[in-house]
Amino acid sequence: MSTYYVDMNITLSVDQRLVERARKAAEAMGKSLNQAIRDYLAYLAGEGEMEAELKELAVLSMEAKGHSRGVRIDRASLHERT
Repeated sequence: MSTYYVDMNITLSVDQRLVERARKAAEAMGKSLNQAIRDYLAYLAGEGEMEAELKELAVLSMEAKGHSRGVRIDRASLHERT
């Protein structure tokens, strides 16, 4: 099974002054306006959160080195409601 991603072009109606200010803001971030908009759409879709969480998980996994340090979790405590 293969997954294919297709880029999509979007047409927006935006005030010219807003575009000019946004372009300057994007330039200050070292990005094109197009890249800034793509980044914001990814943020809205939650992709940024997932990437940050995956990075945090990787760091925590490396720090723990697979040891629970003696902590034991039983099935009943996982399902307790507080």
